[in-house]
Amino acid sequence: MNEQSEFTKVAKDLVVSLEYTLTVDGELIDSSEENGPIDYIQGHENIIAGLESELDGMKLGESKKVNVKAVDAYGEYDEEAVEEIPLSDFPKDIPLEVGVELAVEDEDEGPISAVIEEVGKDTVTLNFNHPLAGKDLNFDVKILSIRAATAEELEHGHVHGDDEDCDCDDSECNCGKNN
Repeated sequence: MNEQSEFTKVAKDLVVSLEYTLTVDGELIDSSEENGPIDYIQGHENIIAGLESELDGMKLGESKKVNVKAVDAYGEYDEEAVEEIPLSDFPKDIPLEVGVELAVEDEDEGPISAVIEEVGKDTVTLNFNHPLAGKDLNFDVKILSIRAATAEELEHGHVHGDDEDCDCDDSECNCGKNN
């Protein structure tokens, strides 16, 4: 029996390969057709909670339409996550244009992503909400393969694939990025 056929149902600690299409308000946002299938470890918060819970128990080869409410995806839109920052706080080399995404350093949380919404005479309005916050997500999914996660994958909490796909920042990780 080969590794792929041992597991026929999505369950905790298994690596799942998933074909998907994501639409929001009828607009195509992302698709495995364009970017290839995703591999993730079930039960390890590698994907949004609402989608992960809907995939639990799906069978190998099964397809399904999944609607994930905003609260179980990227959360509700938070008006308080939009802030005006003095223009003088920005380094001169940062392009201050509407739509530019920035990594803003937070003392407690490290870098946080923000998008410039407005550039005024003395201030810049930054939106710290995820671009899909407040939106319900509609997925068409298909389970392509299911396999056991390796001990190292379970320890690191993510799938180890090709070196160029690894985003591990663990200096002890042997998955390629840090070697």
